[in-house]
Amino acid sequence: MAKAQTFGDKSKKVKDTTLNVKVIKGYRSEKGTIKFVTRFVRVNDVSQVDKIDISK
Repeated sequence: MAKAQTFGDKSKKVKDTTLNVKVIKGYRSEKGTIKFVTRFVRVNDVSQVDKIDISK
């Protein structure tokens, strides 16, 4: 007997309007070297990327 619903049908039900953005922030350590912090952040619009504030 065939399935009534395929995997493709299940994935179309959930629509998420947010975007996942990888934010990389560079900072100087106490020794003077440059270190980076990376985070994945969800935003509603691409214009909000400039307003993201991540701290170490």
